[in-house]
Amino acid sequence: MNQSYYWYNSWSDVWINNVIPIEMAIAIALEQVQGEVIKAELDRENGILVYEIHIRTPYGVYEVEIDATTGQVLDIDLD
Repeated sequence: MNQSYYWYNSWSDVWINNVIPIEMAIAIALEQVQGEVIKAELDRENGILVYEIHIRTPYGVYEVEIDATTGQVLDIDLD
């Protein structure tokens, strides 16, 4: 998909256009945890924008946190 993504950042009332596409964040998360994506959202944690990707597996639901600007995996938790 060759499209720019713009997210309105209500925390500081500015437009942000430097986040990775949510599809890319989902692909990164699925490289870490194989399963079915059941929820994906953009959030702010500790001052940075983070994608929270929830993935259902046979072992439970995992939450994978991805830095929304760099694509770096920040955390993987079994909910």
